[in-house]
Amino acid sequence: MEKNDLDIAVSRRELLRAAGAGLAAANLTGALSVGAGAQTPAQNSPASATPPGQKPIQLSLIEAPTEKQSPGPPNAAPPERRVGWAIVGLGHLALEEILPAFGMCKMSKPVALVSGDRDKANQVASQYGVHPKNVYDYKNYDSLRDNPDVDIIYIVLPNGMHAEYTVRGAQAGKHILCEKPMANSVKECQQMIDACKKANKKLMVAYRMQYEPYNREMIRMVRSRELGLTKLIVADNGQNQGDPEQWRLKKAMAGGGALPDVGIYCLNATRYLTGEEPTEISATQYSTPGDPRFREVEETVSFQLRYPSGVVAACTTSYGHHENRSYKVLSERGWASLDPAFPYRGLRMHVAHASGPVEFVEERRLNEKNQFASEMDHLSQCVMQDKPPHTPGEEGLQDMRLIAAIYDSARTGRVVKLPATPGLDVTRGPEPQMA
Repeated sequence: MEKNDLDIAVSRRELLRAAGAGLAAANLTGALSVGAGAQTPAQNSPASATPPGQKPIQLSLIEAPTEKQSPGPPNAAPPERRVGWAIVGLGHLALEEILPAFGMCKMSKPVALVSGDRDKANQVASQYGVHPKNVYDYKNYDSLRDNPDVDIIYIVLPNGMHAEYTVRGAQAGKHILCEKPMANSVKECQQMIDACKKANKKLMVAYRMQYEPYNREMIRMVRSRELGLTKLIVADNGQNQGDPEQWRLKKAMAGGGALPDVGIYCLNATRYLTGEEPTEISATQYSTPGDPRFREVEETVSFQLRYPSGVVAACTTSYGHHENRSYKVLSERGWASLDPAFPYRGLRMHVAHASGPVEFVEERRLNEKNQFASEMDHLSQCVMQDKPPHTPGEEGLQDMRLIAAIYDSARTGRVVKLPATPGLDVTRGPEPQMA
């Protein structure tokens, strides 16, 4: 889980000015196929930009085709046709990011809240137009089954509570979006998957980066081999934690330290960039002696993964260094980086093209989208069209299996060999239709 308490206009350098114009032009053509906002097929597609069964509103273009275009009107569904959501847990993430994101949603609306603090819940309900009768606590959580306004439950609780509230939510007949990490153990992840399957309800894990434009573009670049074969991925995600008494530093509530909380971004990125599953893992971990923050959980983990295609990923994560959230993909004919890569907004993408004696480095600018609105609308669309989500429970389960292997390697000092997993994206559903 992320910060939470309990309760494209491609901007590029002039690539055709130098002797290596031939290769640069090829790269430019490929890159422009995903640039310039509303000019792109994906962003201008009614199928992706409009709620099911609704005719899109289309506006004429104002700027020249060479200019950055606006993303166009939101083409949102009317309130009565939007999918109803219950938010469980009103901490930092829910109040600072998730609930405000509903203002950017096209298919989703908040209709219920679950919190252990009734006064806070009532205040938040009034701010977002949630009826007082739809404010619940953890004791009467199961009565959500009797509320037809609620279609989806978003679990935004400490990691150690994910399994219980997912299982109970599925038993109440609701679809589930659960924050990452999915749970504290592989066993709990499987229990969540089984409960949702038994109830015939969808389970999605909130891997927001897989619905975010810059990361979608990085996936396209790697998979299309725009810069040739990928050889190495280097990723780091760390931050300096404060209060030693917060739940993230308690093993029972968090499941671990930096690795499952922020290191999972590095792990998941290497998997969704390549589409592959690793065949071996090696790792080390370290905690500063005497630091009260790390009595129960680890401070720093360094881990390496080898993928079937030959890609090697080198990842680091920590709870003890100044904030850094970045990754870099190094390939035969250049590199591409996101720095930062994982925050809620402000991502920046740079691409280097090798061309003889000259290296061209460009910055690609994409239209940012609210990451939480994108992932919530994706699940709402899946519910409306009865389709599997792109990041189902199996995606979260696989990360937890790999996290367990990372801990095992760090503890034993041995390389952990993993069974081969043929195919690409084997734990993911269909590609998301991004508005």
